[in-house]
Amino acid sequence: MSCDFIQIAVPGVQGLMPYVPGKPVEELQRELGLEQIVKLASNENPLGLSNKAAAAVKAALTEGSRYPDGGGVLLKQTLSEYHSIDSDQITLGNGSNDVLELVARAFLTAAGEAVFSQYAFAVYPIVTQAVGAKAVVTPALNWGHDLAAMAAAITEKTRVVFLANPNNPTGTWFSRDQLNGFLKQVPESVIVVLDEAYTEYVQESGFPDGISLLADYPNLVVTRTFSKAFGLASLRVGYAVSNPLVADLLNRVRQPFNVNSFALAAAQAVLDDADYLQKSREINRLGMVQLEAGLVNLGLDYIPSVGNFISVDMGREAMPIFQELLHQGVIVRPVANYQMPNHLRISIGLEQENSQCLAALAKVLAS
Repeated sequence: MSCDFIQIAVPGVQGLMPYVPGKPVEELQRELGLEQIVKLASNENPLGLSNKAAAAVKAALTEGSRYPDGGGVLLKQTLSEYHSIDSDQITLGNGSNDVLELVARAFLTAAGEAVFSQYAFAVYPIVTQAVGAKAVVTPALNWGHDLAAMAAAITEKTRVVFLANPNNPTGTWFSRDQLNGFLKQVPESVIVVLDEAYTEYVQESGFPDGISLLADYPNLVVTRTFSKAFGLASLRVGYAVSNPLVADLLNRVRQPFNVNSFALAAAQAVLDDADYLQKSREINRLGMVQLEAGLVNLGLDYIPSVGNFISVDMGREAMPIFQELLHQGVIVRPVANYQMPNHLRISIGLEQENSQCLAALAKVLAS
C-alpha cells in the first residue's frame, strides 16, 4: 500500500487515539473462560432496564422497519414537561457524547480554543482535537475543577468551556454558588457546556441544577443522559438544554435520525418511572457506603464521589492490579489515560457485586 492515509487525514484526527470503553463481559469470558463475572467498569445502572422502558421498546418493535421520528417530537414534549422548559431548547443526541461533539462542530475551529480541567471526561479533548481546536487544560484542585483557574484561562480565542458536575472519573463536584460565580466571569460569546451526566445521583445540598440557570446565562448548554440513573446505556440517548438560538445551531449539525425509535420510546417511558429512578438512587447510595467501608478496611484511599462510581488509589501502579482482578472475574476501570496511573475507578453495583469486588481486591492485594 503506497498511500499514507494518516497524512491525508484531517490534522486534528491524525494524533487522536480511539476512546477505549470498559472491557465487555463477553470478551473476558472468551479470554479466560470465566462464567461468573462482575462488571463494575462503565458506570452502568446495575438494576437493569426499567419495566416501563422494556415494554416501550417491545411496543416500538412493531414499527422497526420504519425510520424513527427525526425530530424526536414526543420525547421533546415529555422532557419539556419534565423540566418545565420549551421544546425548542432541546437537542437530542445518540447519548450525551453525541451532543458534546455537536457543540464542538458548531462552535470550535482551528482558530479557537476549548478550556477544560485536568482529570475531566475524556471526550472533551477528543472532540476538541477532532475539529482542530486548541485544548487548554487547567490543573485540577483536589482532583476537581479549579473554577478560578478555568476563568483565568479564558482568552479572546476561547469559544467553549467544558465543565463536568459531578466529574468523571473523580466524582468531585462544585456548588451552585461556585458555578454562579464562574458563569458571571465568562463572556457571553463563550459557550459553557455543563455536563450533568450523573446529576440524578447527587443528594448533596447546594448542588446546582444547571437547567434552572439557563434563563440567567444564554451561553450555557446543559447536557444530560439516560445512560446512567435511567438505565438506558445500550440504547444511547442523551440531550442538551440551552437557549433556543443555541439549540437551533446544534440541531443544524445534528445527523438525521441520530436517536433510534427504541431509544426514543424507552426514554419517554422511563421519565414516567419515578419508582425506578428512586430505587436506582437508593441502590447507589447504599452501594457507595458499602464500598467506602470496604476500602477503608483494606487500607485504601479514595476520592470522595457523588456519582455512581469511586476512584481508588492503589498506592502503586494500578494496571497490574486491574489485570489480576480480571482473573478473579471482576472488571473495573483503569484510568491511566486520565493521568491517574495509580487509580482504579469502580462503579457502584448491587450489594453482592460490590462484595465480590471487595473480596477479589482483598485477595489480589494480599498476594
